[in-house]
Amino acid sequence: MTETTSRHLTPQERATRGRAARSAAPRSSHGDFAAAKDRPDPIDVIERQSASRLPDLVPIRYARMLESPFRFYRGAAAIMASDLVATPSSGIRVQLCGDAHMLNFRLLASPERRLMFDVNDFDETLPGPWEWDVKRLAASLVVAGRANGFGRAERARVVRGTVRSYRTSMEGFAAMRTIDVWYSRIDAEDLFATLSAQLGSRARQRMSRTLKKARTRDHLQALGKLAGVVDGALRITPDPPLITPLDALLPGVERENLERQLRELIERYALTLPADRRALLAQYRVVDMARKVVGVGSVGTRCWIVLLLGRDDGDPLLLQAKEAQQSVLAEFAGASGHANQGERVVAGQRLMQATSDMFLGWERVEGLDGRERDFYLRQLHDWKAIPQADLMTPDVMRLFGRVCGATLARAHARSGDRIAIAAYLGRSDVFDRALVNFAEAYADQNERDHEALAAAVKDGRVTAEPG
Repeated sequence: MTETTSRHLTPQERATRGRAARSAAPRSSHGDFAAAKDRPDPIDVIERQSASRLPDLVPIRYARMLESPFRFYRGAAAIMASDLVATPSSGIRVQLCGDAHMLNFRLLASPERRLMFDVNDFDETLPGPWEWDVKRLAASLVVAGRANGFGRAERARVVRGTVRSYRTSMEGFAAMRTIDVWYSRIDAEDLFATLSAQLGSRARQRMSRTLKKARTRDHLQALGKLAGVVDGALRITPDPPLITPLDALLPGVERENLERQLRELIERYALTLPADRRALLAQYRVVDMARKVVGVGSVGTRCWIVLLLGRDDGDPLLLQAKEAQQSVLAEFAGASGHANQGERVVAGQRLMQATSDMFLGWERVEGLDGRERDFYLRQLHDWKAIPQADLMTPDVMRLFGRVCGATLARAHARSGDRIAIAAYLGRSDVFDRALVNFAEAYADQNERDHEALAAAVKDGRVTAEPG
């Protein structure tokens, strides 16, 4: 039965379907994790990803993943995907984020200029078992908790609270009218007001500063950091190898060809925007471009930042064009229904987020090597704020996890059978406690994989160089 078909069953039939799934995958079984005997070498998995990336940037990726088990985990979505396919599944599919670790939940701006809290980073988005996102989130909290020196009992409270929040929120969404699920969102100001009574004074002050700082992270602030005046014109400031303008990246003719291709990318991507956004973008002109190194898991993929100006030099727009490769989930969850990987990312983001970047779009372009590559584009800076896991106390991480769990439930409820998922989870804490065991076991595996990378660097199998 497809997810579309299941939505036309009665609520009672959908709930029965969810409860019946416990027979094939008991809720307690989700606590089990042991590496398969034929588990692929984690370094081989990472190396296969690196084969399609820019060779001069791959050592930066390894250096970042080497810094800590948590940094390794952030770059190891492909490794975890190969592990999750062997874990129990209820058989109920949703649109997955694909990389739902804790730092991919953050503050974002809506087109209406409201500060929202939502899921972020959809490079790996694809339909698949809802449990995979929940398990990646739960394990990330344990990995981060260990880095902060939390005890096992403290980590267990964090994970239980997060998974309980997912479960009870899904129960709430199951009782809602369908349209109300899509209207649901988390406003940052409302969130702050709700959590204030549960936060200590220092945590309240830090959260208040974060909200204020997020609103300063706009194009003018980014312009001050990333660009300067050169020979009377605004240009992106070099910071190699992290930011490299085209004239420093390639010589004469090659640079001109690349610039032409990127200008064509901007022009053609505009056709994927709604008519009103297309008209808005048309009022800007491209003035400079540069290659940018991003994230941990994305290091080595092709990523460009494009500086555009509207009325004058004080009217900037910064766009990021990021290469979209096949999702790491595709081998295990099935190929995307979209021919363009950039469109896959955009479609998944729009489906999971309550509100998305107004300049979000996609396109395919031919590179200098003659190969076509898919890209998705969005604004580079727009009121974004990333949580600082290393500053979190156990109580703060527990509250943060609860918000992440509720947010993920809302994202899944938009695309999957929320009634069946809620019925499968039920009202007891069986699944919550199971995920505590899974998260601890997987954090152990992650530490072993991190050690394997360190050994590979030491043996010269791979090269790690800080950027």
